[in-house]
Parts: sequence; C-alpha cells; structure tokens
Amino acid sequence: MLTELSLEKFKEAAEIVKNVTVPTNLVYSDYFSKQTGNKIYIKPENLQFTGAYKVRGAYYKISQLTEEERAKGLITASAGNHAQGVANAAKMYGIKATIVMPTGTPLIKVNRTKSYGADVVLYGNVYDEACEEAYRLAKEYGYTFVHPFDDLEVATGQGTVAVEVFDELPDVDYILVPIGGGGLACGVAALAKMINPKVRVIGVEPAGANCMQSSIREGHVVSLPTAVTIADGTAVKTPGTVIFPYIQKYVDEIITVEDSELIDAFLDMVENHKMVCEGSGLLTIAALKHLECWDKNIVSIISGGNLDIITMSSILQHGLIQRGRIFTVSVLLPDKPGQLEGVAKLIAANQGNVVKLEHNQFVSINRNAEVELRITLEAFGEEHKHNIVAALDKEGYKPRVVRTNL
Repeated sequence: MLTELSLEKFKEAAEIVKNVTVPTNLVYSDYFSKQTGNKIYIKPENLQFTGAYKVRGAYYKISQLTEEERAKGLITASAGNHAQGVANAAKMYGIKATIVMPTGTPLIKVNRTKSYGADVVLYGNVYDEACEEAYRLAKEYGYTFVHPFDDLEVATGQGTVAVEVFDELPDVDYILVPIGGGGLACGVAALAKMINPKVRVIGVEPAGANCMQSSIREGHVVSLPTAVTIADGTAVKTPGTVIFPYIQKYVDEIITVEDSELIDAFLDMVENHKMVCEGSGLLTIAALKHLECWDKNIVSIISGGNLDIITMSSILQHGLIQRGRIFTVSVLLPDKPGQLEGVAKLIAANQGNVVKLEHNQFVSINRNAEVELRITLEAFGEEHKHNIVAALDKEGYKPRVVRTNL
C-alpha cells in the first residue's frame, strides 16, 4: 500500500489510467473569462465514459492490488460516481464488485452502476452511513475495500487530472477543485505543488456540507452533524483522515458556495457551453465569482455530469425562476367581459410571453367585485420582469408576484 505521494507515482498512474479514460481537453470559456476578467479554462471530466473523474482513482487502485486481494472481490461505498468508477474498473479486470449507495442516490447513478455488472446495496441517507455498511459487509464476506477518497493510491489516480492540466497549460495560475471527502483535491493539489509551488489550488465545497473547511479550521478531522446539498456527490459529513495532512499542506484555500449558486452555474453551463454537469461538478464554476484576481489562467475542474432527468428538470425550473425568466403574477380584474383581452394586450406590448393562465372567480365572496387572474410569464430577466409588473400596476391591476409552480 502506498504510504507517500510522489511525482513518480503520479506519472505512473497517468500512463495506467489512459486505458480507461477518454481525453478531456481543456475548454477555453469566453463567457466566464469576460465575466471574471481572467482566462478561464474548463477541465470537462463530465465527458468521461462513466460521466466523472472517479474511474481514474478506482482503476489505478485496482491496478495496484495483489491477485489475492482482487480474487476476494471488491466493495466500496459511494453516492454514485466512485461507484461507477469501481464497477467499470472491476469489470475490465473481471472482478466481482459490490457497491453500497445511499438510498437517495439518483436512479441514473444506480442503474449505470448496475450496468457495469456490480451488485448494488442501497443503505443509509448519506455517504457516511453507506460507508459504515460497506465496511461491515467487507468484514463479513472478506471483500477488499476500495475507499472512494481516503486512500493515497486512489488520490494518486485522481491526481492524473492535474497531470493533464499541466500538459496542456503549463502556465496555469489557479486550479479550482471540488471537495467532498477530499481525494481529488489531495491528488490535484499535491501534484500541482510538486510541479509548480506557485500555483494556487482552491478547494470548493457546498455550504451545506463543508466538512473539509470545518476540519481545516479546527486543525483536525471533524464530522458535521448533517450534509445537506443538491451536490449529492460531495454530501460528505467526515473527510478523509489519511489524506487530510496533504490537504492542509497543499490546498491554499477552501471556499463554499450555496445551492442557489449551483443552480445559476447549471444554467450558465447549459446555455453557454452546452454541457450538463451535476451539482458537485458545478462547484468550481460557481466559485469563479468568489475569486478576487484578474488576468490569471484559471482551470475549473468539472468533476462529473451524472444528473438524472427529474433533478435536471427541477434545477432548470428553479434556475429560470431564480433569474426572473419565469414568474407568476396575480392580478385582480372586474368580473366582466373584455378584461382578459386588456391584460393580454398590455403583456404583449411589454414583450412578455404567457406560459400559463389560471382564472379564479372565488377570490372574493362578492363575485361582482373582482376575480383573480394568475399569469405565468416568460421574461428576459429580472429587469424585464419588473418592467412588466410595473406596467400592470400602472394600469390599476394591483399585480402581486407569487410563487411559480410549473
């Protein structure tokens, strides 16, 4: 078992993982570059065959196991991406794999893990609970446990992401890396500092699951009481103890982002780069707005893109509402013919697009007084939304913006 990270091992791993990875060349983002005043490059690991970088660490780890360890069969715990990485790598080696996943894991991740031939056990509400069950099963059946992040060989495999970054962009100034348990950040930061100590490595966590940031502040590994975030791949309550010293040594800063920022980032990536990214993968995109630097070469690692359709639909809806591009307004009208036509003409004159109408005649006991019309509209953004509402108010319709339910 590896006891120390080294440049030699990173280079070895980079050659080995080429057997299972596809090229994820850096993508220059004109959109984010203009927004931030920096040169922003995206490392799209969401385009890997398994939809995430995790196959790197899993495959390299398995390559370092003995024949006896492989013969026992593998087991791991994962919220999805490591699960697919281990399942795919195990399939290539012809090894049995059992994956314990939290019960709330998106169906797409569960099904894809099964598609690689692995047995899936659903257990617990978060990764930490699934991990405890995986350890129990490993002890009961003698499986070889492959930790998703708290393992130096796994971290070395994940660090091959940074090997490729330096191959393409030797003069990179900042590398932004998502943090869940810390395996990717450990590998990326260690490799980066070994190549160029001046490169700043920024770890990014969801605000609702900032276990590594909390541990760094305390000076030792701590466990959060909860890990609640739409970035399910980084919903970890306790970071790795083996890799923690490397995070302390090599990661320059850890910042957090709110779920609402991840929703914004999702829309930005879909509309400007035509890429679907999961919440954890969007952490480094959302973090760009938090940086206080200019004219730097910055790489944002997109860790994964395994997002189920239902979640994607929900994020899109919330994102449009959040940006004022979809909203519902309630207006009060006299209950007589021709009123709807007047409202429709006013909205059309202000370039609003009606998505849905709801007419409520029972808003008042006195129906002769007024009725309520709820109009769901599409707008260009917050400013356009406010202009439409102001126009309705000016005509005496008493508009009131209400919660949108599409």
